[in-house]
Amino acid sequence: MNSVPSVPSVPSVPSAMSAMSAMEAIAQRRAVRSFLPEQVGRECIMALLHAAVWAPTAMHEEPWAFAVVQDPAMLKRISQRAKALLSEDALHGRHLAPEALKRFTDPAFDIFYDAGTLIAIYCRPLGPYAAGDCWLAAENLMLAACAMGLGTCVIGLSLPALNDPLIKKELAIPPELTAIAPIIVGVPRGQVQPSQRKEPQIIAWR
Repeated sequence: MNSVPSVPSVPSVPSAMSAMSAMEAIAQRRAVRSFLPEQVGRECIMALLHAAVWAPTAMHEEPWAFAVVQDPAMLKRISQRAKALLSEDALHGRHLAPEALKRFTDPAFDIFYDAGTLIAIYCRPLGPYAAGDCWLAAENLMLAACAMGLGTCVIGLSLPALNDPLIKKELAIPPELTAIAPIIVGVPRGQVQPSQRKEPQIIAWR
């Protein structure tokens, strides 16, 4: 008799994980840009990564790889490099509103909003759907963080820096990997106000 294959178990999650339903997590997730100085522990980070890798993946390729940055000096260097690259883009005529450029290149501005943890999802070159898989993993991670009472935000401004050869070398990231989804994680400072969404625009239903 053939035995039924066992389903891999999800590692135990921290006690901070609530009994929030999937729909509640979807509705309550917010982009958080203000954090308390508390550091996210290793147990919580590992739970987030395990949530991420349960995302759907085309052809079961699992193209994702994760870089976790918690060193304050390294976070500062990535932030500074990102702002420098943003300034270079502006000098070459790439469009950015003047007020946004002034804010984002301010020496005092931290693109990570003082969050103590950055989880960058890198993508292996495994086909046309690999980047999409990594974004699915990112959503899993952010919803799991919401259920733990943690805040997250995607920091697209950091992508040029995270793909910069010098930064990748310092982080020991293989050159063939590409940063796709950089997510800051931390304990929110206060309540984040709910945002509104339009009703689904249905363009076909046959």
